[in-house]
Amino acid sequence: MNSADVVVCGLGPAGRALAHRCLARGLRVTVVDPAPHRRWRATYAVWADELPGWLDEGVVAARIEHPVAWGYERHVLDRTYSVLDTGVLQDSLSIEGAEVVAERATHLTGHTLATASGRQLRADRVIDARGLTRAPRRAEQTAYGVVVTKAFDRDDATLFMDWRADNGAESAAPRSFLYVVPLGAGATLFEETCLAGRPALGLRDLRARLEHRLAARGIPLDGSESVERVRFPVEGGRPGAHRFGAAGGFLHPATGYSVAASLSAADEFADGGPARLGRVRAVHALRAAGLRALLALPPADMPLFFDAFFTLPTHLQRAYLSGRDDPYGVAEAMWSLFPVIPPRLRARIAAATCGFTFRSRMPTGSSKME
Repeated sequence: MNSADVVVCGLGPAGRALAHRCLARGLRVTVVDPAPHRRWRATYAVWADELPGWLDEGVVAARIEHPVAWGYERHVLDRTYSVLDTGVLQDSLSIEGAEVVAERATHLTGHTLATASGRQLRADRVIDARGLTRAPRRAEQTAYGVVVTKAFDRDDATLFMDWRADNGAESAAPRSFLYVVPLGAGATLFEETCLAGRPALGLRDLRARLEHRLAARGIPLDGSESVERVRFPVEGGRPGAHRFGAAGGFLHPATGYSVAASLSAADEFADGGPARLGRVRAVHALRAAGLRALLALPPADMPLFFDAFFTLPTHLQRAYLSGRDDPYGVAEAMWSLFPVIPPRLRARIAAATCGFTFRSRMPTGSSKME
């Protein structure tokens, strides 16, 4: 006899959201995590149109109507961007009523889970929401950020991506971009980000780049700022009925975002989903191909690529950046981007997208570090 309707393994944003929505349906839920009460520290931001209607509106700490992106040119994005209050988000996803097992899972099947102590759990569904583990062949995203609370002059309150070359890095070095978002209460996060790499840029390099960039822009640091350090794989997830969040392929390889996708899909999985797994897997495969293309770009051409991407119509940008089950929209966005890319890059991008190894004669290598 099964002890629960659903066992959710992992209590990050994805697992907690899923458990919360299962409980809202009156299901018997068990959650398994070695540190179930650990507070989240990361900064989470989403496109506002991705958030589900059931989510407490109080989780939004800041809304930006027209965030800005820079390649070599400035782009004003026609989507509202929201920065979440991490603590409020965690508290709003109540798991009251669930059985909490504060242990590490060692083995999962679709209906069983074993813990490190030898405890055996059974359920109608066991769902893995533990995220992704690091591995040498998995591309990673890394970032180093500081929270500035002092007043300063700035042209753009929010920078979704800023690829301008004022961070002190050599022109042939792998590129990183500046990410800037308001956190509410007068605080602003400035974060130097390596979008993806094998291996990704190290945090020491990113810190040096961030400090150089902020100094160049007249934003002083005194060493008292709170620090955010980021490192996680951007590949390795596999869509399936028993995997949720990053483990289930929800993480977008071109942005590193997965929280909004997990929140949006929590009801579908609570009801037994995913409903259109074939389409979900097709989208996942297309975006994985897009990651291969990004990893193949020479450093100086990364800003050119995003200059081209942000000239696409908003609905195509959204199709590529958001949603999990529209392969036609993703394919249309990729197809529409190709003729906008500089001609000299098309063969490289086409080869990488198709999975062929592209060896450059240039000494610069990949923009992301292959």
